[in-house]
Formats: sequence, C-alpha cells, structure tokens
Amino acid sequence: MDKKSSNIQERKLREAQARREHIIAVVKDLIKKGGARAVSIRKVAEAAGFSTTVVYALFRDKATLIGQAMDKDMLALLQAMRSASEAGTSAWERIALMGRAYVAYGLRHRDEYALMFMEQRPHAAIDAVEVEHGNIEQDPYAYALHLFGELARSGQVGEGEAALHTMTQIFWQALHGMVSLRIVMDDSDPWTPHMEPGSHLDDLLAVVTEGIRLRFAP
Repeated sequence: MDKKSSNIQERKLREAQARREHIIAVVKDLIKKGGARAVSIRKVAEAAGFSTTVVYALFRDKATLIGQAMDKDMLALLQAMRSASEAGTSAWERIALMGRAYVAYGLRHRDEYALMFMEQRPHAAIDAVEVEHGNIEQDPYAYALHLFGELARSGQVGEGEAALHTMTQIFWQALHGMVSLRIVMDDSDPWTPHMEPGSHLDDLLAVVTEGIRLRFAP
C-alpha cells in the first residue's frame, strides 16, 4: 500500500471511530431520557444525523449499541475496584476495599451505574463489546470472583467453582442493593430514615463478609 492509500485508509478509520463515538453518546442520551426501551436503530440514526445503514455498519444490532455504550463505564468501574483493592494487605481487606470502591463509583456516577445494572435491556453477544468476558483486567465480575478465589486458595473459605460464584454474587448483590436504593430513594424520601452512608457501608461490609466467612468456612 502506497503512502497516499495508507493516509486515505487512516482517515477512513478516524472518521468511523468519530461516528462510533458520536452514536454511543446519542445512545446514552436516549437512555437517560427514556431508558433502554427508548433505543432503536432508527431513533439512534435520526438523533445522530446518520442513515440506519451507517449505524448498522458500525453496530450489528440494538444490543450491541447498548453494550458498547456501557464499555467505558464498565472499564472505569473495574479500574476503581482494582486500584482500591490493591492497597489491601490480605484477601479479606482487598475484598472490603473493592466493595467500598464499587459503592463510591455507583454513588458518584449514578446515570452510568443505572445504565449498567438497573436498566432492563437486551444483552449483547460476548464478542460484540470491548470488555473481554472473564478478563480480570476488564470484567468487574471476573475481578471480584478472582478475589474470592484468593480466599479459597489461602484456605479461608471452601473451594469449588459453584461456591465461589455464590460468594461473589452474594457480596455483589449486597453492594448493589445499597447503591440502587440510594439512587432511587434520595434523602428526602419520607418512608425510610436517612442513614449516614459511611457507617451504613461499614456495617453492611462487616455483616456480609462475616456471613460469607461463616457460611463457606472450609
């Protein structure tokens, strides 16, 4: 390929990437306004100023559109979890620090969190998104599972794939419950008393980790 052809190819790639980023921004905006159900290839194309052909050329279907709209947020969440947990000196401490980072991210980035974990939506094929399934450097669930695997390898909880997934999901569900309720029920809600988030999280982590330790003792 000569230099001129190479430059043309690079320009086309840059244009395609710019279109992709613009379309993803449009998808996020549509979801904020009307939820995942407000997203369709036609609506996205109209809002982005492209034909449906252009959108289909970059994204295979609606599920892929939404999945790729979550990629950067999923990677940002994983980075927050990893960075926090790496300061821990034991497996339990790393898990607790990871949990604190998860909650902090969710409460700081409420729209992004709601899109990832609170929207009923079609799920993209594993190979259709940037986040690599099962990669502990990209997939938040895989990273949490990895930390519970550390507990098992150190003999602090029982081993076995099913048990590790159960521990990980119990822990995740507890954190998600706290974040999602604080997103949908703000401090002005008269039906439930306001709880200071710091001490509330301390208690939640203590109860959940101790419960896991007792329930899954080797």
